[in-house]
Amino acid sequence: MVINPSFQRLALLTGLDTAKAIARTKVMVFGVGGVGSWCAEALVRSGIGSVTIIDSDTVCVTNINRQVQATSSTVGQMKTEVLEKRLKEINPGCEIISIPKVFSRQDRSLEETAEAYGIGNADYIIDAIDSLTNKLDLIETTAVTGVKLFSSMGMAQKLDPTRLKTADVWETEGCPLARLVRQGLRKRGFEGHFITVFSAEQLPQKNEIPVVCGSGKCLCPERDRSDPNAPVEWCSSKKIINGSAVPVTASAGMILASLVIRDVYDRFANTETP
Repeated sequence: MVINPSFQRLALLTGLDTAKAIARTKVMVFGVGGVGSWCAEALVRSGIGSVTIIDSDTVCVTNINRQVQATSSTVGQMKTEVLEKRLKEINPGCEIISIPKVFSRQDRSLEETAEAYGIGNADYIIDAIDSLTNKLDLIETTAVTGVKLFSSMGMAQKLDPTRLKTADVWETEGCPLARLVRQGLRKRGFEGHFITVFSAEQLPQKNEIPVVCGSGKCLCPERDRSDPNAPVEWCSSKKIINGSAVPVTASAGMILASLVIRDVYDRFANTETP
């Protein structure tokens, strides 16, 4: 196998066996916002063979501070469509599958949900979903397939990326979202294990800045509510808009991508002595 020159530098670290395995690996990224968008890009830049991106949202001007596909020229466009174009420019040989809709169980069983989204066909699932209910649904759905899951906990209200850690979901501490995830999983009787990225840092909210997201003065293009296929607008359903910083969200995305690459490496690394 001839290694794509774009990924030779990584292959020099991992060896040929891992490079081949990476090129065969299929990853699904649920949520391509401040965490998921960077994770998807890192995966593609690492030579992953297939990346599926799932998100129902459009680019908002307030996404520019932390989301890789958000620019002044992409405001109002579907996040998945903009990111798909960018990822294909990075590696035309990577299979990029864009699913511009929200992940939701609806009235389906876990098995039916897994089949509807093709979760069982993936090698890894990345959970970068904000919505607690949908996050819990994805965790349970992935568990019934046996596919390995890596999950991001809350990345808002944080400035210091060096405080990010990885741990089993049941060993997380100090993160409000992680606490809600643990509570939600216990209520559902879930006893599985998966690795999370989290941080105990929690800065207080600065309320002197007027926030217009989700209000009558929202900066985003108005959603066509008569169209059932129109992008889902999330801001108006949020009780509070939290602050966020790209060094933290991007670092979390990079860590998630690293977990995938390192797991492939652990399974396929060349054991020959250098």
